[in-house]
Amino acid sequence: VFEEERELTMMLMVDVSGSENFGTQKQLKKEVVTEIAATLAFSATQNNDKIGLILFTDQIELYIPPKKGKSHVLRIIRELIEFQPKSKKTHLGQALQFLSATQKKKAIVFVISDFMCDDDYEKTLKIAGKKHDLTGFRVYDHREERIPDVGMLEMIDAETGAQLLVDTRSPKVRMAYERNYARRVQFFREVFSKCGAGTVQTRVDESYVTRLLGYFKARA
Repeated sequence: VFEEERELTMMLMVDVSGSENFGTQKQLKKEVVTEIAATLAFSATQNNDKIGLILFTDQIELYIPPKKGKSHVLRIIRELIEFQPKSKKTHLGQALQFLSATQKKKAIVFVISDFMCDDDYEKTLKIAGKKHDLTGFRVYDHREERIPDVGMLEMIDAETGAQLLVDTRSPKVRMAYERNYARRVQFFREVFSKCGAGTVQTRVDESYVTRLLGYFKARA
């Protein structure tokens, strides 16, 4: 009797760019992202799977190759909590390219981000999706979806540091913002679906555990 060893590899790709430092509820997006990644890491450990980590902005901030073991997972958790990125910008396409270059065998990959990046990752996602089992996990705050009418407002781009004076009294300005936000969310859904990858979306004030369980149940 031959028994094949079950050995899966999970890769966590975590966005640590400046836009994750936002939150109007109990937690920032980056705190929820960290909790989700930690939950997935402990889950992989219980299954005796290998687990690796890629922290990215518009560059690869940190790469921890996949390994087994409790001490390895604890290192990943520590980096998720304490790591300070050099950049605040985002380039998901570059991170996916790095994934394809380093992971030659099939892996279960979770890309955890707000996906408020440029729409330039379809090609690299398609390449990665042919080899790996991909899931995009979008974390967002409901205050990001629209701008309230609060008069003249000074806004700062969390990734570029650019300051802009915005007249939120203007319906055109508010509508343009909402359309741009909706376009990026729609692109995220459509491009992941087109590449055969799954998607999960959760607000910072929702239970991501419920979302995760529902996702895995639907896939079973």
